[in-house]
Amino acid sequence: MSHFPLLTIIVLFPLLAGLLIPWLPNKGNQNIRWYTLTICLLDFLLTSYAFGYQYSFENNELQLIDDYSWVGTIEFHWRLGVDGVSMPLILLTTFITTLATLAAWPITRNPKLFHFLMLAMYSGQIGVFASQDILLFFVMWELELIPVYLLLSLWGGRRRLYAATKFILYTAAGSIFILMAGLTMSFYGSEEPTLSFTALANKQYPISLEIILYIGFLIAYCIKLPALPLHTWLPDTHGEAHYSTCMLLAGILIKMGGYGLIRINMELLPNAHAIFSPWLVAIGGIQIIYGALTSLGQSNLKRRIAYSSISHMGFVMIGIGSFTDLGLSGAVMQMVSHGLIGAGLFFLAGTSYDRIRTLRLDEMGGMAIDMPKMFAMFTACSLASLAIPGMSGFVAELMVFLGLITNKTYSFNFIVLITLMEGIGIILTPIYLLSMLRQMFYGYSKKTNISTKISLIDAGPRELFIMTCLFLPMIGIGIYPNLVIPLWSNKIQNIQEHNLEALQLVKIADCKGISNNLIILC
Repeated sequence: MSHFPLLTIIVLFPLLAGLLIPWLPNKGNQNIRWYTLTICLLDFLLTSYAFGYQYSFENNELQLIDDYSWVGTIEFHWRLGVDGVSMPLILLTTFITTLATLAAWPITRNPKLFHFLMLAMYSGQIGVFASQDILLFFVMWELELIPVYLLLSLWGGRRRLYAATKFILYTAAGSIFILMAGLTMSFYGSEEPTLSFTALANKQYPISLEIILYIGFLIAYCIKLPALPLHTWLPDTHGEAHYSTCMLLAGILIKMGGYGLIRINMELLPNAHAIFSPWLVAIGGIQIIYGALTSLGQSNLKRRIAYSSISHMGFVMIGIGSFTDLGLSGAVMQMVSHGLIGAGLFFLAGTSYDRIRTLRLDEMGGMAIDMPKMFAMFTACSLASLAIPGMSGFVAELMVFLGLITNKTYSFNFIVLITLMEGIGIILTPIYLLSMLRQMFYGYSKKTNISTKISLIDAGPRELFIMTCLFLPMIGIGIYPNLVIPLWSNKIQNIQEHNLEALQLVKIADCKGISNNLIILC
């Protein structure tokens, strides 16, 4: 355990600081805005210090460990730690939340509650990535759920209550699976519960039970990621949420699903993962095409971006199921890259709505002349989403692609099929993104040209600062991927070694015919 509880402070500081917001003086919104931004910035700087000076990148074991007994009767501990998988996602969380707080500047209705909920969500999301106890993981998973529901239901659009209800039903159902599967893992084979991730990784389960546990966790994480067919809450949620909330949803929340698949399904249930990996890859391939095609059919700007997120998360599924270091590293890279790109696109969509008061693409057009800065930022962010060379998305998708084709587990025909799906998705992506830009900034005719109807104001210093902060890591990672890859490469290699060992055991044992049938299908 570290001498100074850095991780505990990083996790709890935003929540505890948020509890002081009701006592701030009621002198407009300025005090609340600056206070919340300062808290987020301090937590970001503390996190950067902890990982920059207290963390060893060569070590693939848990670091910065805080372990305190919480409920002794069930061995429930406040157990935190970081490694190469969780550390980049925690950094992403602190970075995106700080920018989302600045993006929420225009909020004027009940600002104290709004900013408290943002800080509570902040603590919950960091807690999910830092938790090393299955019950604490569940508590943190639930902690971030409640603020999202309230942010959506109180500050959303016209159909916010429908979207919030759909969100809570989906995610609460997923939470039930996490709790049931987690407690089953903890109590199996022992009179006292085993809640530590480290201890659970050393447990052995009958293959039938491991499959059931894997399916339970898989359902929960496929809801959050989201993956087909459990994705329908996402477009409604993004379509109705305030754009600062959308930045947190696209930038961080959906990455919790991918993180859960790696942390629990891959690390704790490797034998079942060896069986289900082909299905993850297949779902990912289908998802890439489905998300792209569905995005093309959307007339609502935010819903189009939401479906594009579903398409991009398909690469995460393929990387996780690829059984290669390169593919899994690409999945982590894709989560980081899309966190930046998704947050940027939703921020630009929201600031555009603030100016033109519509999200319908068929009601837009002609904004490029009056809003050249906004047009330039939207174009650059769309090109990043297109995964053009020099952008982070290109590196992530290339790593997943190369990870799949260098796989020696799947059949040649299966790899060709998934590669073809990836290719189709890459072709469809510029179609729905470039058509979106055309409809927004050029339009079809003078009749739909929105610049003739209202006076448009171009991007100001706040918008330029936020997008510059997002563009710098997008371009930096795209030009020099080794800027971030060493953060997780050692841990990824360690995870894949264990999963390849599990794959060999599954093939030898034949899992009573289950794995053989799946491999034949592939």
